[in-house]
Formats: sequence, C-alpha cells, structure tokens
Amino acid sequence: MSSKNGKLIVFSAPSGSGKTTLVRYLLAQDIPFGFSISATSRLPRGAEQDGVDYYFLTEAAFREKIAQNAFLEYEEVYSGNFYGTLRTEVERLWASAKHVLFDIDVVGGLNIKQQFPEECLALFVQPPSLEELEKRLRGRGTDSEETIQQRLAKAKEELAYAPQFDRVIVNDNLETAQQEVRKAIEQFLQS
Repeated sequence: MSSKNGKLIVFSAPSGSGKTTLVRYLLAQDIPFGFSISATSRLPRGAEQDGVDYYFLTEAAFREKIAQNAFLEYEEVYSGNFYGTLRTEVERLWASAKHVLFDIDVVGGLNIKQQFPEECLALFVQPPSLEELEKRLRGRGTDSEETIQQRLAKAKEELAYAPQFDRVIVNDNLETAQQEVRKAIEQFLQS
C-alpha cells in the first residue's frame, strides 16, 4: 500500500477528551481531508448509520476479515467488541486524492504510526484532568454508571501512551485546541 497521494492524521484520546469534536472541526476546513470510517462489531447506537458512522459487522464477519488480513489495525477493545481500520478505507480516500483523518483508539493510532512513520502525524488529545473527563462523560448522559467507570479506568491506561505520540493536545479550551491542531497539521502537510 503506497501513500504517494496523501498523508495520515491520527487522532487518539480517552473517550470524552473531545477528539471527535476536533476531527469534525478539521473536516469543515478547506483542507482535502477524508474521514476514515472504522469498522466495529458493536451494535449501532442512537442514529448511527452503517457506512457513515461505522461499518457495522457481526463479530463473526469481523473475525473473518481479521483472518483475511483486511485490517491495517484492529483491537478487541472490550470482550467481543472489536474496532478496526479496513485497508480498503484508506485506499478509497487516497484514490480520491485526500489526506486521511482517523478518530481511533490509542493502540490503533500507534499501530498506524508504526506502519507509516513518515506519512503519519499522530495526535493525542488529552483532557485537562481525569476529574474533568469524568464530568464530560457524565454530561453526555449516554452511558450507564458501569460504562462510565469502564471508560475512566481505560482512560487512565490510555494516558500512559501519550508520550509515544507526535503531539499531545490538551483540550482545556476548545478554540485553543482547534488552533493548535490546525497549526500542527498545516506544518506537517507542508513538510
């Protein structure tokens, strides 16, 4: 797989850090970005649509694609709950002359960076504190107490990976974080 067409911009962060908000901000800018839609074995939530928010696969279909080496990266995030990046997704975006934006988990982000060290900018979005992260997760009103506790435990693990990323963006003030992200990406795309 050659990246002669575009670069890869990875956003990883603990759930609730604001990475999806930053990715949406970038997609609205005048930069030729395409969003890499991840595949997952979990069921759709709310108004999520197949092929728009995720490619929803059964666990069996996901495992079959693993066996076929169809993923650039994948991870079993929770038991029986897989997420991954299909090779065809990146190829599709490069074929349309776009840089690829990823909104993926920490391990997946580092896997992409490892495979494409020159073509990839890996950004870690960090909450100002675990207390603030908990406040944001509770403020969403979408998760059970058990899920919030799972996400907070996972966030503590994920924060340990931050130094392995090219840049850490502390999302304390959204406008500042947006400016910092845009500047980092523009510098990278010009390099």
